[in-house]
Amino acid sequence: MPSSEIEIIRHSLAHVLAAAVREIFSGTKFGIGPVIENGFYYDSDLPIPLTPEDLPKIEKKMRELIKKNIAFEKQKISKEEAKKLFKDQPYKLELINELKEKEATIYKSGDFIDLCRGPHIKSTKEINLDAFKITKIAGAYWQGDEKNPMLTRIYGVAFDNKKDLDNYLKNLEEAEKRDHRQLGQKLDLFHIDEEFGAGLPLWHPKGALLRQIIEDYWIGEHLKNGYELLRTPHIARLGLWQKSGHWDFYRENMYSPMDIENEKYIVKPMNCPGHILIYKTHIRSYRDLPLRWAELGTVYRYERSGVLHGLTRVRGFTQDDAHTFCAPEQLGQEIDSTIKFGLKMLKTFGFKEYDICLSTRPEKYVGALKNWEKATKALEYALKKQGLKYQVDPGEGVFYGPKIDIKIKDSLGRAWQCTTIQIDFNLPEKFAVAYVNQKGKKQQPIMIHRALLGSLERFTGVLIEHYAGAFPVWLSPVQAWIIPIANRHNKYADKVNRQLTAHNLRLEIKNENETVSKRIREGELQKIPYMLVVGDKEEKAKSVGVRDRKKGDIGMMKIEKFIEKITKEIKNKK
Repeated sequence: MPSSEIEIIRHSLAHVLAAAVREIFSGTKFGIGPVIENGFYYDSDLPIPLTPEDLPKIEKKMRELIKKNIAFEKQKISKEEAKKLFKDQPYKLELINELKEKEATIYKSGDFIDLCRGPHIKSTKEINLDAFKITKIAGAYWQGDEKNPMLTRIYGVAFDNKKDLDNYLKNLEEAEKRDHRQLGQKLDLFHIDEEFGAGLPLWHPKGALLRQIIEDYWIGEHLKNGYELLRTPHIARLGLWQKSGHWDFYRENMYSPMDIENEKYIVKPMNCPGHILIYKTHIRSYRDLPLRWAELGTVYRYERSGVLHGLTRVRGFTQDDAHTFCAPEQLGQEIDSTIKFGLKMLKTFGFKEYDICLSTRPEKYVGALKNWEKATKALEYALKKQGLKYQVDPGEGVFYGPKIDIKIKDSLGRAWQCTTIQIDFNLPEKFAVAYVNQKGKKQQPIMIHRALLGSLERFTGVLIEHYAGAFPVWLSPVQAWIIPIANRHNKYADKVNRQLTAHNLRLEIKNENETVSKRIREGELQKIPYMLVVGDKEEKAKSVGVRDRKKGDIGMMKIEKFIEKITKEIKNKK
């Protein structure tokens, strides 16, 4: 079935859901019930709190309604008639008042009437009873505004057939096991503490080490690829953001100014203005270009509490940011090399599948139209040159330029926005950025903004879920446990530890007063790549008993042989 048809069924199921809720919970006030990826939801203001135990009851009522073969009837009525019809529904009245049209569209399905543009199926007989399920409940502010009442959001999923539904539910169950928020606690990587602040993760030793490993690799690769490193402060004067245009076009995502000695400062939402000011400290020549400057820069952006989600949606995060200043004739080559660099890095971290989007000029934008067209064509050319498949997202560019977004797919096939490459003609113009060209005249360079991993927080959250916490050896904060069988083997365990740490391996000795099997079990739960058991025979043979996370017990191995094995694995980043 084409996606448009299944989306119509999902939309119709949202109405059936609302009708079922109304029958079970008299006096419910209804919000909205749109289609979302793989399903639908409906927001309601219920007379009593809803619990997960209520969901089977709601789903059962939906099936009863569907079996009645209820027709969906579309009607156009005046706004005044609509207000009378929904006089006891405050959220619907608010939506009616927001309508720009003179008429309102309603749909009748049995004795349930909803304010809706449609489209809908002809009747409920088109719904496959075996291919939908009500999945969960959540809280959601009306119209997404924290000042408004909190409504109950009931989610459902729907597919063409039972097989597709079963596959989705199986993936959903697997996704829950991989939830980075739960694994973050189990593996002692990070936590978010309400006392410290929502959306502000606190990194534990293992999590901080994992981040450092990612950062070290990132820095090394950037230096190899002709980038130089920068550092800029976390706050800057308000005037800088007014000059850049962020204060006018991005204010809703910025925090309120703070007063410092009668001047207003802002915690930075972006790193780019600082990089521009560094550029302007010297007169630049065409011989200096391209300049590639990179920064692991921490920024702060306001996100509503309702959308915060572990590491993947936070208020303070570190961008793997970079800006390239280049001459117009260098633009194509720089975009081309940036895309290749980004895909190489993603592949190294284990991401080989992705979706690519080309986002074009939004409704609110700055800069000359001809520059937008030039920038968009340059991005498009680079994608075509590399033979990469992409789709166009009309109007989804940022206010200062078009962009390429690369959405990586994890082991469950879920897409995550990470890499972004943006062309900017605006900021160089705002800050009068220039270089001396071959004719000895001042010329404005083109500025490329890009982040390959997106943010370290989000990328780490995606990595945790992609690997279910079982990181490849090169990324694992702890690469091996050394497990002495008895106390008399502790001295040999220390010796093994010294030999391995001399090769920059990350190890822990687990000599607690517990059985070996219990320590091995704990190591499996902690996703440790290798466990090295040492006892009398291992000490005598100058060896270790190797237990591989995937293969289990692989037998005794000389220490030198194990070092060769693990260092090769780390070097190849497998």
